Amino acid sequence: MSVPRHVAIIMDGNGRWAKARGLPRLKGHEAGAESVRRILRAAKKFGVRYVTLYAFSVENWSRPPLEVQGLMKLLQFFLKRNEHELHDNETRLRVMGRRSDLPRAVDRALADLEAATAKYPDRELVLCLSYGGRTEIAAAARALAEDAAAGRIDPASIDEQAVASRLYLPDVPDPDLIVRTSGEERLSNFLLWQAAYAEFYFTPVLWPDFGEEDFKAALDAFAARHRRFGGVDAPSGGKS
Repeated sequence: MSVPRHVAIIMDGNGRWAKARGLPRLKGHEAGAESVRRILRAAKKFGVRYVTLYAFSVENWSRPPLEVQGLMKLLQFFLKRNEHELHDNETRLRVMGRRSDLPRAVDRALADLEAATAKYPDRELVLCLSYGGRTEIAAAARALAEDAAAGRIDPASIDEQAVASRLYLPDVPDPDLIVRTSGEERLSNFLLWQAAYAEFYFTPVLWPDFGEEDFKAALDAFAARHRRFGGVDAPSGGKS
């Protein structure tokens, strides 16, 4: 089976999962954190090198303060509890987003775990935190404008590669497959630049219920597709 090198996931449905069970929304997020552990193991099992998770968007800061505080505490708990999981799966943690927005304790915990897992070259977990696709592109444009104003680059030389090099994690390849759970079928400001040639897979399964079999179903769907990138047929494994 042709396996995508990079799978990006919009983890949707935590709140609905909790509501259906008469539980507070935060309980849905706690259950969703368990799904992350399952998918990390499945990614290693099936040979997916990069997994990117849309964990917290720039728009999520507008949620009720108590929910936001609870999510930040849950993130810290998740990092502490799952450090061994990253080591066991030899997975490097990366963070993508506007880190200056995060509470200092959260950013410090993330930085510590990034440093502790930096030795793993073959598998990466990218957490999108305080992330927005438009925000990322705007930041790249601003960096290019500053370079041009300072005379470091010629504005006429700015091309797609120049923009891509100013994105948050330019060394991470574009996703081959983007998965969204819970039945919604939209990007919601996720990886707008990088998703240009990604395949999409939508499932009605709520994120807390998403497991290895669901992940495998997404990989199977990807393997059955023919990718052309606007030209000739390409194998489903993605661009090299």
